[in-house]
Amino acid sequence: MEPGELVTSAPLAARLDIPSGPLFFPVTAYGPDGSVDLDTYRTHVRRGVEAGAAAVFACCGTGEFHALTPEEFEACVGAAVEAADGRVPVVAGAGYGTALAVRYARLAEAAGADGLLAMPPYLVVAGQEGLLRHYREVAAATALPVIVYQRDNAVFTPETVVGLARTDGIIGLKDGLGDLDLMQRIISAVRIEAPGDFLYFNGLPTAEQTQLAYRALGVTLYSSAVFCFAPEIALAFHQALRTGDDVTVEKLLDGFYRPFVELRAQGRGYAVALVKAGVRLRGLDVGEVRPPLHEPPGDHVKQLAEVIERGYALLEEAK
Repeated sequence: MEPGELVTSAPLAARLDIPSGPLFFPVTAYGPDGSVDLDTYRTHVRRGVEAGAAAVFACCGTGEFHALTPEEFEACVGAAVEAADGRVPVVAGAGYGTALAVRYARLAEAAGADGLLAMPPYLVVAGQEGLLRHYREVAAATALPVIVYQRDNAVFTPETVVGLARTDGIIGLKDGLGDLDLMQRIISAVRIEAPGDFLYFNGLPTAEQTQLAYRALGVTLYSSAVFCFAPEIALAFHQALRTGDDVTVEKLLDGFYRPFVELRAQGRGYAVALVKAGVRLRGLDVGEVRPPLHEPPGDHVKQLAEVIERGYALLEEAK
């Protein structure tokens, strides 16, 4: 594929289905005045692609989609497309109510994105019929393939996911709920009632911590927030999973991922704020998170630095 060539729905699904590396969810960079820093953002995305990311998911949860204006969103998606330069697909977030989700989807298409991650509708707890209609309208709004994100107020029955899988343009489900019984029933229902190449993603925070369980269901794709600030660790874990290197998997889970998850659990919003602090610790000033998220205190940042140092020490020991 030539740099900059448009990825259609089938090639995007095919490219994502090959777990060549972690899925990269970059943070959004802000300057000292709080405005979006596109130059730093391009650097962040470019470094991730060059480090071995299989895809870039721009302006999604880790990228503070909720905090961006439509104009900032379009600019950031365009910057991610520019930085990726056709080497990997760029998938952009889309959310809120149906009308706004459609608007963001069209902005992402105009900015050159290759696909969409459709996040839960804003606030409302809807029935299955309404959820299905919402995602079908988002999928119909552009030519971009759509991955639907299950979490919070968007939890689906197996029958609804069958309906999603039968919808033109919807290519997969990202699970941020963590109900493995439900996921098994969803996978089974789709396999029987809508056979095809429907994709599944582990979208839990620090997905590496649960990926062994998801792999048992046949789910090999997962998002990696750790890749934002420690790509070598994320890649080593990904490679160990692919090759069945249980020793490395267990060492990284015990010595790095579990301590990181336990630290992440000490603050609300740390799935974003702690990751952004990690990027800064690694030398790229991406700024602070925007309200209503808040920055971790100094002692938590210090603990994070120690966890990262321990993770890299484990990689050295494995050489």
